[in-house]
Amino acid sequence: MPYFLETDRLALRPVAEADTDQLLALDNDPKVMRFINGGRPTTPEAIRADSLPRFLHHYPCLDNRGFWAAEERTTGSFLGWFVFRPLEDHSAALVELGYRLGRAAWGRGYATEGAHALLRKGFTELGVQRVTANTMTVNARSRRVMEKVGLRYVRTFFDEWPETIEGSELGDVEYSLTRSAWEAKQTKQVTRTHRQTG
Repeated sequence: MPYFLETDRLALRPVAEADTDQLLALDNDPKVMRFINGGRPTTPEAIRADSLPRFLHHYPCLDNRGFWAAEERTTGSFLGWFVFRPLEDHSAALVELGYRLGRAAWGRGYATEGAHALLRKGFTELGVQRVTANTMTVNARSRRVMEKVGLRYVRTFFDEWPETIEGSELGDVEYSLTRSAWEAKQTKQVTRTHRQTG
């Protein structure tokens, strides 16, 4: 299956039905799911009926999927997945960014590396104008990744979820980055590098 993009350490490819067992293992790690569903186990039926249809959905505006399995480039090991999906099937102007990685991949900069690459591809190749990302207010690790890749805090909001989990009383946060802000940051980095080497 062709890769959607590659970085120094990651290869992102479309999620496939053959990934079902790995997706199930990922969603049955209570620490991975702490800020998703409070760490409750997931059934194979839920993966097949709920997760896979989302993962396999085709977005006409990208002529591609919106969920990407993340593999370690040198070993091919399954690390988790990234989402970079348009909020409308026929417009890539507004895209949601997200990630769910297994514990073995935590603390190694993979989320930041993958998110950086997706932002670059979205803003330079896919016609994306704005990227948004959400997480629980108390999910400090995910918020740090969003900030590292340039997304900025927009708001705290309170949605009604089927079940309350620890920390949900503090709400969720939205972060965002526009193409113009991303381009301005790239220009500053190029200018700074030029000054340092010129």
